[in-house]
Amino acid sequence: MMETMMKSMKMSELLLILSCVLCVCFCADDHQDLHIFGCSSSDGEKMIALEGEEVWYADFNKGEGVVALPPFVDPITYQEGYEQAVGDLQICKQNLKIFGNAMNDIPLENDPPSGHTLYSRDQVELGVQNTLICHVTGFFPAPVKVYWTKNGKNVTEGTSINVPHPNKDGSFRQSSTLEFTPQQGDIYSCSVSHPSLSKPLTRFWGVEVQQPGVGPAVFCGLGLTIGLLGVAAGTFFLIKGNECS
Repeated sequence: MMETMMKSMKMSELLLILSCVLCVCFCADDHQDLHIFGCSSSDGEKMIALEGEEVWYADFNKGEGVVALPPFVDPITYQEGYEQAVGDLQICKQNLKIFGNAMNDIPLENDPPSGHTLYSRDQVELGVQNTLICHVTGFFPAPVKVYWTKNGKNVTEGTSINVPHPNKDGSFRQSSTLEFTPQQGDIYSCSVSHPSLSKPLTRFWGVEVQQPGVGPAVFCGLGLTIGLLGVAAGTFFLIKGNECS
């Protein structure tokens, strides 16, 4: 569905460019005359401006041309009038339909994800519930499909995925989450599939938490033992020295 929406959006952008006419005329006395005309499948616009001010437009809903100047200004009439605007509108809608049919035959370009990361939301503590986040960005069209595994087995319980969000460059980003309870040695994976990929992109994440207190205690105990042995040896030699004298 998102693919269809993006295709429609791109088509609309192109048709807007193709169906709009902008005419800027510089008259002999250095006045700027601006004409804007465009249409959609259900509406249209025609406007004439002078020196940056709107002076006339076609109101297709009311079926008349409207002078937009204030009443104290000398009225301006245009020979083409509203009837000409209606004729132009019909031609524009016909062209719009032709362009729309042509766009349906153009294949949609697929862009693969440019970024794929996997990380935990909070600092990992064994036995404490946490969330893994799989973030994908830079792909077009949307959406992507995300699959989770734990120790090589597929996981669906506790998973969720948000709706795609657009990036400034027209691509999309999307995130999937997995609720989990860390246990030492567990390995998780997040795989992403997209029409632009020949095989899924996969990232792995493992639970490795250092057990506190073991190493320092061993070294402290060893140091204390060596120190005590040193004191005992010193006392022994001191006693032997006194006996000899």
